[in-house]
Amino acid sequence: MKLRTRICKKSSIKSVETSPDAGSNNTQSSQNYPLSCVDWSSNEEIYFVSDDHQIYKWSDVSRDSVEVAKLPDDFIPTDLHWLLLGGRSSGGGKGSDTLLISSNDGRFIILNKSARVERSISAHTAAISSGRWSPDAAGLLTAGEDGVIKIWSRSGMLRSTVIQSDESIRCARWSPNSTSIVFCQGGHISIKPLAANSKLIRWRAHDGLVLSLSWSQQSNIIASGGEDFRFKIWDAQGANLYTSSAEEYAITSVAFNPEKDFLLIGTFNMLKLCHSTGWTYNSARFTAPSVGSFYTLAWSADGTQVACGSSTGQLIVAYAIEEQLISRNLKATSTSRKSIALKDIATGTQDVLDFPQRVINMALGYGHLVVATTHQIHIYNEKYINTPIIIDGRNDVRVIEVGKKYFMVLDAASIWVYTYTGRLHLNPRYPGSQAQLPLLNWRSLSLGLDVLAIRDNSDTTVLHLFDLMPGASRQYEPHSLRAKQQLSEIAACRAGTADDQFVAFIDGNRELYICETRNLSGGGGGTTTGAVGGGTERISNNQDEIYKIGTQLTDIKWASETNILVGVHDACYSIWYCPGEGASDPTIIALTTITLDTAEFCKHVAIDSFEDAVITFRCAGALLPLNVNIHCEVLHRSLLEGQWQQALKICRLGQHASLWATLAAVATRKHQLQLSEEAYSAALQIDKVSYLQHLKTLTPSSAEQMAENSLMLGRMLEAETILMHNRKYIEAVALNLRMHNWKRALEIAQKHEKEQLTDVNILQKVLDERRRYLKALQRDEWEAVYLAYSTQDDKDDLND
Repeated sequence: MKLRTRICKKSSIKSVETSPDAGSNNTQSSQNYPLSCVDWSSNEEIYFVSDDHQIYKWSDVSRDSVEVAKLPDDFIPTDLHWLLLGGRSSGGGKGSDTLLISSNDGRFIILNKSARVERSISAHTAAISSGRWSPDAAGLLTAGEDGVIKIWSRSGMLRSTVIQSDESIRCARWSPNSTSIVFCQGGHISIKPLAANSKLIRWRAHDGLVLSLSWSQQSNIIASGGEDFRFKIWDAQGANLYTSSAEEYAITSVAFNPEKDFLLIGTFNMLKLCHSTGWTYNSARFTAPSVGSFYTLAWSADGTQVACGSSTGQLIVAYAIEEQLISRNLKATSTSRKSIALKDIATGTQDVLDFPQRVINMALGYGHLVVATTHQIHIYNEKYINTPIIIDGRNDVRVIEVGKKYFMVLDAASIWVYTYTGRLHLNPRYPGSQAQLPLLNWRSLSLGLDVLAIRDNSDTTVLHLFDLMPGASRQYEPHSLRAKQQLSEIAACRAGTADDQFVAFIDGNRELYICETRNLSGGGGGTTTGAVGGGTERISNNQDEIYKIGTQLTDIKWASETNILVGVHDACYSIWYCPGEGASDPTIIALTTITLDTAEFCKHVAIDSFEDAVITFRCAGALLPLNVNIHCEVLHRSLLEGQWQQALKICRLGQHASLWATLAAVATRKHQLQLSEEAYSAALQIDKVSYLQHLKTLTPSSAEQMAENSLMLGRMLEAETILMHNRKYIEAVALNLRMHNWKRALEIAQKHEKEQLTDVNILQKVLDERRRYLKALQRDEWEAVYLAYSTQDDKDDLND
């Protein structure tokens, strides 16, 4: 990947070689002001202002600058920031966009789209170093050299004074969720949460002054640049994640891309494009003409361009090219802003795809290339490259994710799921979805085979799951899953059958959980709704349906064609060969999980792709391909097609415990008891073999056998539902008694006491079992629901 730059506003001073007269050189220098205030009002327009008090607008269409307004002569600008409320790509259009400009005398002004001053406020006793609108557009912050940070309403009313100190504040930025502020003083960085009674986090960051800060909207990490010639990356608690080698000059500016994993670094005469984890893609040096230090970096809203202001007053626009995507035999490379080269590595053929508009986003996978321009989406099939399908009206596409059947698009208006024929399949909505659109990113969404998972940004412990199977009510009734901790990453499985769909997620404690999505819609053949009041309530209230299968995970990814999961830890990576079917049994998870060391990979390992049986890790820019166990991969494909005998041959050939355990878990789930018994025997799971022999004594395909099979898979609720649906109330009570679920057993007995089909008094049976249980424990009754019956029995004994 390379960084291509273009100088849009040249410096007013001449070079030393062409101006030999020193006096005239000094005169020209006095007319050249540093450009430290730059921002995008739309994806095609840049506003900038320097010490000459003139506000200019540069247009990408006309490639020229025009004067918009003139500031007062005593107003020397120090920071500029646009609040775009009318729209991301059009620059508004509703007259609601506002511009914030701060000055070195402690004032800030708020201007409307027509450059009329709405408010002018004296906020600080010294120069304002940073003035920034909050990401949720609810207010703004100002940080000054007087050591004070204040928060104001959108209309300019003072809300609170967050920080008061004696040390000047060089830079301040909002957190992505607008709940914290990061700022720097001297060589220290501090994070101040805005919640009441929250403590300030402060740490020594650089040996010299900290000159710039940026807080990533994608990864929730912080970048800093300082006078020690280094840039560093920190997490939200102040732990150091990356420290660069020393550059030639001080790092004067840093800026995370709002939509992609990019970090741009500015220093003297150089821009450096980096990955968000710190390693460098490319550097752009400026020698002729010299541009000086880069004071400010501002990415456009779509994340495709960045405007840079330099100390010599030059405005430079940069954008990344040669971005590569690889999927199986296809490789897509962006050769310019409006063209992509698609190469078939197997045949060596290459096609150059030209677009009438600027390419904003693209995704490659499953034999399709999906490209988003400013107003269209182009769908290319690898077999029909010359005849793309074009979808109009999709503006400012931020995320594209391709799946086996569908692809998902997140744009400025909503979330859309399309088929590869260009037909709209689903427009998912949930409570508050429209308000959360600006905060959604690729980490909040995951497209599976038949499910779309979306993390709720207003409550990050909630996951909304949309069924993509054809159905009239699928887009109106999302099923919600609530985790115990906030979710940091989600991944829906990309293969399997309609009955074997899972979603894995990493929570705030970096623990890995997995849940079956099929049971969300009722499970158990559609029988749970009547028993427990619907799939949503079932999952929300029953945490046993969510299984923990790993700890200390930083990244996860499902295989493209099988239900194999890979995850990265700090110093190793794990492969779960049967994460879904075996999730309820810790023994199966232990047998089917392989953990390998990554000491030779160094730090910050990420999963780039998992195609077929090849996992590609990315570490410091290098791609490291590794193979999973090919026997397990072929076994999954055989099980997916229902080829049980073929699967058995593979296990006998491989003779590995992970193969037998995978076959056992899947066979048990599919009621293949004979195969399951042999597989568990080979895996030395003697207790499960005994239980399966008990299952074989029951009537085949009866409610009792299906319930016992579900119980073996760890689905207590499903087993009870099967019995209740078939009016096997005595068996359902006995099942709960075996599990010591005393309250539920009594509840069923009370409800169905008069519906029993035999002479057995199920209520009396529950009470007798409870008495025997208490006698064995040598304890008195303590459950409130049983105390009433104990009191009644005592009264009956007295009457007798």
